[in-house]
Amino acid sequence: MNKKLFISAVLSLAPLAAFAQASALKGDPKAGEVKTAMCIGCHAIPGYKASFPHVYLVPMISGQSQAYLASALEAYRKGDRSHPTMRAIAGSLSDQDIADLAAYYAGR
Repeated sequence: MNKKLFISAVLSLAPLAAFAQASALKGDPKAGEVKTAMCIGCHAIPGYKASFPHVYLVPMISGQSQAYLASALEAYRKGDRSHPTMRAIAGSLSDQDIADLAAYYAGR
């Protein structure tokens, strides 16, 4: 195989390896419970609406699937989802924090 082609092929697989590593994290619901301080102020209030930058109906996240919750937090962290408060919160979370919070809320 051509050396340039080989290097290109290896580099193209790097994002998949990072995704596989992040997906392999095991969330700990007990650790997630300790990390909910930034979540409960909005997501634990039935019918709560946030008013910045627009009025949003804040979703209840308890009982959502673990994969969905982790995916949503990762999307906020990467900027694929645009709510400024959630982007800031998700930006402060590690991959393990996201896995733990997703495990906690999925089991509620």
